[in-house]
Amino acid sequence: MADVQELKQIASQVRRDIVRMVHAVQSGHPGGSLGCADFLTTLYFNVMEHKPVPFNMDGTNEDLFFLSNGHISPVFYSVLARSGYFDVKELATFRKINSRLQGHPTTHEHLPGVRVASGSLGQGMSVAIGAALAKKINGDKHLVFSLHGDGELDEGQNWEAIMFAGAKGVDNLISTVDHNGQQIDGPTDKVMNLGSLRAKFEAFGWHVLEMDGNDVDDTVKVLNEAKALTGKGKPIGIIMKTGMGKGVDFMEGSHEWHGIAPNDDQLAKALAQLPETLGDY
Repeated sequence: MADVQELKQIASQVRRDIVRMVHAVQSGHPGGSLGCADFLTTLYFNVMEHKPVPFNMDGTNEDLFFLSNGHISPVFYSVLARSGYFDVKELATFRKINSRLQGHPTTHEHLPGVRVASGSLGQGMSVAIGAALAKKINGDKHLVFSLHGDGELDEGQNWEAIMFAGAKGVDNLISTVDHNGQQIDGPTDKVMNLGSLRAKFEAFGWHVLEMDGNDVDDTVKVLNEAKALTGKGKPIGIIMKTGMGKGVDFMEGSHEWHGIAPNDDQLAKALAQLPETLGDY
Protein backbone atom coordinates (compact mmCIF):
# COMPACT_ATOMS: atom_id res chain seq x y z
CA MET A 1 0.00 0.00 0.00
CA ALA A 2 1.47 3.32 -1.09
CA ASP A 3 1.63 6.19 1.41
CA VAL A 4 0.55 9.74 0.60
CA GLN A 5 3.94 10.89 -0.64
CA GLU A 6 4.25 7.85 -2.89
CA LEU A 7 0.73 8.43 -4.22
CA LYS A 8 1.64 11.99 -5.18
CA GLN A 9 4.72 10.75 -7.02
CA ILE A 10 2.75 8.08 -8.87
CA ALA A 11 0.05 10.60 -9.82
CA SER A 12 2.68 12.89 -11.32
CA GLN A 13 3.94 10.06 -13.53
CA VAL A 14 0.36 9.18 -14.48
CA ARG A 15 -0.17 12.78 -15.61
CA ARG A 16 2.98 12.56 -17.72
CA ASP A 17 1.65 9.39 -19.29
CA ILE A 18 -1.67 11.09 -20.08
CA VAL A 19 -0.27 14.08 -21.94
CA ARG A 20 2.28 11.97 -23.81
CA MET A 21 -0.32 9.39 -24.87
CA VAL A 22 -2.78 11.98 -26.16
CA HIS A 23 -0.06 14.04 -27.86
CA ALA A 24 1.43 11.02 -29.65
CA VAL A 25 -1.74 10.36 -31.64
CA GLN A 26 -3.20 13.88 -31.49
CA SER A 27 -6.39 12.41 -30.15
CA GLY A 28 -7.98 11.75 -26.77
CA HIS A 29 -9.31 13.40 -23.65
CA PRO A 30 -6.64 14.96 -21.41
CA GLY A 31 -8.73 17.35 -19.28
CA GLY A 32 -10.82 14.95 -17.22
CA SER A 33 -7.99 12.41 -17.20
CA LEU A 34 -5.62 14.86 -15.53
CA GLY A 35 -8.30 15.86 -13.03
CA CYS A 36 -8.89 12.25 -11.95
CA ALA A 37 -5.24 11.18 -11.71
CA ASP A 38 -5.04 11.59 -7.92
CA PHE A 39 -8.32 9.73 -7.35
CA LEU A 40 -7.54 6.70 -9.52
CA THR A 41 -3.98 6.51 -8.22
CA THR A 42 -5.25 6.51 -4.64
CA LEU A 43 -7.94 3.95 -5.43
CA TYR A 44 -5.61 1.43 -7.07
CA PHE A 45 -2.49 1.95 -4.96
CA ASN A 46 -4.00 2.49 -1.52
CA VAL A 47 -7.72 1.73 -1.15
CA MET A 48 -8.89 -1.22 -3.28
CA GLU A 49 -8.14 -4.86 -2.60
CA HIS A 50 -7.38 -6.12 -6.09
CA LYS A 51 -5.20 -8.68 -7.87
CA PRO A 52 -3.67 -7.54 -11.16
CA VAL A 53 -2.06 -10.92 -11.89
CA PRO A 54 -3.57 -13.24 -12.83
CA PHE A 55 -6.42 -11.06 -14.04
CA ASN A 56 -9.82 -12.54 -13.14
CA MET A 57 -12.53 -11.21 -15.46
CA ASP A 58 -15.25 -12.30 -13.01
CA GLY A 59 -13.62 -10.31 -10.22
CA THR A 60 -14.45 -12.81 -7.50
CA ASN A 61 -12.85 -12.29 -4.09
CA GLU A 62 -11.52 -8.84 -4.90
CA ASP A 63 -12.79 -5.27 -5.12
CA LEU A 64 -13.99 -4.12 -8.54
CA PHE A 65 -13.83 -0.77 -10.32
CA PHE A 66 -15.97 0.37 -13.23
CA LEU A 67 -15.13 3.48 -15.23
CA SER A 68 -18.40 4.93 -16.49
CA ASN A 69 -17.05 8.12 -18.09
CA GLY A 70 -14.95 6.04 -20.48
CA HIS A 71 -13.52 8.95 -22.45
CA ILE A 72 -10.98 9.48 -19.67
CA SER A 73 -9.34 6.23 -20.74
CA PRO A 74 -5.79 7.70 -20.69
CA VAL A 75 -5.76 7.96 -16.90
CA PHE A 76 -7.40 4.55 -16.55
CA TYR A 77 -4.86 2.85 -18.82
CA SER A 78 -1.93 4.54 -17.10
CA VAL A 79 -3.07 3.52 -13.62
CA LEU A 80 -3.78 -0.04 -14.74
CA ALA A 81 -0.32 -0.35 -16.30
CA ARG A 82 1.49 1.31 -13.40
CA SER A 83 -0.30 -0.99 -10.91
CA GLY A 84 0.73 -4.13 -12.77
CA TYR A 85 -2.15 -5.18 -15.04
CA PHE A 86 -0.05 -4.99 -18.21
CA ASP A 87 3.36 -3.77 -19.40
CA VAL A 88 3.79 0.00 -19.13
CA LYS A 89 5.38 -0.01 -22.60
CA GLU A 90 1.97 -0.84 -24.07
CA LEU A 91 0.84 2.71 -23.27
CA ALA A 92 2.72 3.72 -26.42
CA THR A 93 0.02 1.96 -28.49
CA PHE A 94 -2.82 4.18 -27.24
CA ARG A 95 -5.50 4.73 -29.92
CA LYS A 96 -3.42 3.06 -32.63
CA ILE A 97 -4.70 0.47 -35.10
CA ASN A 98 -5.08 -2.99 -33.51
CA SER A 99 -4.15 -1.62 -30.07
CA ARG A 100 -5.81 -3.02 -26.94
CA LEU A 101 -5.88 0.60 -25.67
CA GLN A 102 -8.73 2.05 -27.67
CA GLY A 103 -10.06 5.59 -27.19
CA HIS A 104 -12.80 4.23 -24.95
CA PRO A 105 -12.22 1.02 -22.98
CA THR A 106 -13.63 -2.11 -24.59
CA THR A 107 -13.61 -5.78 -23.66
CA HIS A 108 -13.08 -7.64 -26.93
CA GLU A 109 -9.38 -6.67 -26.89
CA HIS A 110 -9.11 -8.53 -23.56
CA LEU A 111 -7.08 -5.81 -21.86
CA PRO A 112 -6.48 -6.84 -18.23
CA GLY A 113 -8.29 -4.56 -15.80
CA VAL A 114 -11.17 -3.69 -18.14
CA ARG A 115 -14.39 -5.53 -17.32
CA VAL A 116 -16.92 -3.48 -19.26
CA ALA A 117 -16.98 -1.31 -22.38
CA SER A 118 -17.68 2.31 -21.52
CA GLY A 119 -17.80 4.25 -24.75
CA SER A 120 -21.46 5.16 -24.25
CA LEU A 121 -22.02 7.42 -21.26
CA GLY A 122 -24.61 6.82 -18.57
CA GLN A 123 -24.40 3.04 -18.26
CA GLY A 124 -21.69 2.48 -15.67
CA MET A 125 -23.91 2.97 -12.64
CA SER A 126 -26.22 0.17 -13.77
CA VAL A 127 -23.26 -2.14 -14.42
CA ALA A 128 -21.70 -1.37 -11.02
CA ILE A 129 -25.00 -2.05 -9.25
CA GLY A 130 -25.32 -5.38 -11.06
CA ALA A 131 -21.80 -6.38 -10.02
CA ALA A 132 -22.47 -5.33 -6.43
CA LEU A 133 -25.66 -7.42 -6.30
CA ALA A 134 -23.79 -10.39 -7.78
CA LYS A 135 -21.25 -10.15 -4.97
CA LYS A 136 -24.05 -10.19 -2.43
CA ILE A 137 -25.65 -13.24 -4.05
CA ASN A 138 -22.30 -15.04 -4.11
CA GLY A 139 -21.42 -14.18 -0.52
CA ASP A 140 -18.41 -12.15 -1.67
CA LYS A 141 -17.69 -9.45 0.92
CA HIS A 142 -15.59 -7.30 -1.39
CA LEU A 143 -16.71 -3.92 -2.71
CA VAL A 144 -17.60 -2.32 -6.02
CA PHE A 145 -16.31 1.15 -6.90
CA SER A 146 -17.37 3.29 -9.86
CA LEU A 147 -16.51 6.69 -11.32
CA HIS A 148 -18.88 9.00 -13.20
CA GLY A 149 -18.65 12.43 -14.77
CA ASP A 150 -20.93 15.24 -13.64
CA GLY A 151 -21.86 15.99 -17.25
CA GLU A 152 -22.59 12.30 -17.65
CA LEU A 153 -25.41 12.67 -15.14
CA ASP A 154 -27.41 14.41 -17.88
CA GLU A 155 -28.10 10.84 -19.03
CA GLY A 156 -31.39 9.76 -17.49
CA GLN A 157 -30.54 6.10 -16.99
CA ASN A 158 -28.23 7.14 -14.15
CA TRP A 159 -31.12 8.39 -12.07
CA GLU A 160 -33.15 5.22 -12.46
CA ALA A 161 -30.06 3.29 -11.35
CA ILE A 162 -29.40 5.65 -8.45
CA MET A 163 -33.01 5.28 -7.31
CA PHE A 164 -32.79 1.48 -7.58
CA ALA A 165 -29.55 1.27 -5.55
CA GLY A 166 -31.05 3.31 -2.73
CA ALA A 167 -34.36 1.46 -2.75
CA LYS A 168 -32.66 -1.96 -2.70
CA GLY A 169 -29.97 -1.06 -0.16
CA VAL A 170 -26.97 -1.84 -2.37
CA ASP A 171 -24.56 -1.08 0.46
CA ASN A 172 -21.42 -2.64 -1.03
CA LEU A 173 -21.26 0.07 -3.71
CA ILE A 174 -19.13 3.26 -3.59
CA SER A 175 -19.84 5.55 -6.55
CA THR A 176 -17.86 8.74 -7.09
CA VAL A 177 -18.94 11.67 -9.26
CA ASP A 178 -16.14 13.77 -10.74
CA HIS A 179 -17.71 17.19 -10.15
CA ASN A 180 -15.31 19.36 -12.14
CA GLY A 181 -18.12 21.55 -13.45
CA GLN A 182 -17.12 21.11 -17.10
CA GLN A 183 -18.40 19.03 -20.00
CA ILE A 184 -17.71 18.97 -23.72
CA ASP A 185 -20.08 21.85 -24.55
CA GLY A 186 -19.16 24.11 -21.63
CA PRO A 187 -19.79 24.55 -17.89
CA THR A 188 -22.27 22.02 -16.53
CA ASP A 189 -24.36 24.70 -14.83
CA LYS A 190 -25.02 26.27 -18.23
CA VAL A 191 -25.45 23.11 -20.31
CA MET A 192 -27.77 21.36 -17.82
CA ASN A 193 -27.69 22.71 -14.29
CA LEU A 194 -27.29 19.77 -11.90
CA GLY A 195 -28.40 21.67 -8.80
CA SER A 196 -27.37 20.01 -5.53
CA LEU A 197 -25.98 16.57 -6.27
CA ARG A 198 -25.76 15.86 -2.57
CA ALA A 199 -29.46 16.58 -2.07
CA LYS A 200 -30.40 14.46 -5.08
CA PHE A 201 -28.41 11.39 -3.96
CA GLU A 202 -29.65 11.73 -0.38
CA ALA A 203 -33.24 11.96 -1.64
CA PHE A 204 -32.72 8.59 -3.33
CA GLY A 205 -31.51 7.02 -0.08
CA TRP A 206 -27.73 7.24 -0.45
CA HIS A 207 -25.14 8.11 2.18
CA VAL A 208 -23.19 11.04 0.67
CA LEU A 209 -19.64 12.24 1.31
CA GLU A 210 -17.71 15.07 -0.31
CA MET A 211 -14.00 15.30 -1.02
CA ASP A 212 -11.30 17.26 -2.81
CA GLY A 213 -10.17 14.80 -5.47
CA ASN A 214 -6.97 16.73 -6.11
CA ASP A 215 -5.89 16.62 -2.46
CA VAL A 216 -4.37 13.18 -1.93
CA ASP A 217 -4.64 13.35 1.87
CA ASP A 218 -8.35 14.13 1.66
CA THR A 219 -8.90 11.50 -1.04
CA VAL A 220 -7.33 8.77 1.11
CA LYS A 221 -9.33 9.88 4.15
CA VAL A 222 -12.72 10.09 2.44
CA LEU A 223 -12.37 6.86 0.46
CA ASN A 224 -11.58 5.02 3.67
CA GLU A 225 -14.53 6.71 5.37
CA ALA A 226 -16.67 5.42 2.52
CA LYS A 227 -15.37 1.88 3.01
CA ALA A 228 -16.26 2.10 6.71
CA LEU A 229 -19.85 2.99 5.78
CA THR A 230 -20.42 -0.08 3.61
CA GLY A 231 -22.70 -2.81 4.93
CA LYS A 232 -24.95 -0.32 6.72
CA GLY A 233 -27.96 -0.48 4.40
CA LYS A 234 -27.21 2.37 1.98
CA PRO A 235 -25.06 2.81 -1.12
CA ILE A 236 -22.31 5.41 -0.71
CA GLY A 237 -21.93 8.34 -3.07
CA ILE A 238 -18.92 10.66 -3.14
CA ILE A 239 -19.17 14.13 -4.67
CA MET A 240 -15.57 14.76 -5.74
CA LYS A 241 -14.39 18.24 -6.60
CA THR A 242 -11.57 18.24 -9.14
CA GLY A 243 -10.07 20.66 -11.63
CA MET A 244 -10.28 19.89 -15.33
CA GLY A 245 -6.69 19.63 -16.57
CA LYS A 246 -5.25 19.61 -13.04
CA GLY A 247 -1.45 19.74 -12.95
CA VAL A 248 -0.97 21.57 -16.25
CA ASP A 249 -1.58 25.28 -15.73
CA PHE A 250 -2.74 26.20 -19.22
CA MET A 251 -5.28 23.35 -19.25
CA GLU A 252 -6.75 23.88 -15.80
CA GLY A 253 -10.41 24.78 -15.45
CA SER A 254 -11.28 24.94 -19.15
CA HIS A 255 -13.79 22.73 -20.94
CA GLU A 256 -11.79 23.37 -24.13
CA TRP A 257 -9.30 20.70 -22.99
CA HIS A 258 -12.04 18.07 -22.64
CA GLY A 259 -11.10 16.41 -25.91
CA ILE A 260 -8.17 18.06 -27.70
CA ALA A 261 -4.49 17.12 -27.77
CA PRO A 262 -1.50 19.33 -26.96
CA ASN A 263 0.87 20.29 -29.76
CA ASP A 264 4.64 19.85 -29.48
CA ASP A 265 5.24 23.13 -27.62
CA GLN A 266 2.31 22.54 -25.29
CA LEU A 267 3.54 19.02 -24.53
CA ALA A 268 6.96 20.38 -23.57
CA LYS A 269 5.37 22.97 -21.29
CA ALA A 270 3.15 20.34 -19.68
CA LEU A 271 5.98 17.88 -19.05
CA ALA A 272 8.08 20.66 -17.50
CA GLN A 273 5.39 20.97 -14.81
CA LEU A 274 5.13 17.23 -14.12
CA PRO A 275 8.09 15.51 -12.43
CA GLU A 276 9.09 12.15 -13.89
CA THR A 277 9.01 9.81 -10.91
CA LEU A 278 8.68 6.24 -12.19
CA GLY A 279 10.26 6.53 -15.63
CA ASP A 280 8.46 7.29 -18.87
CA TYR A 281 7.26 4.42 -21.01
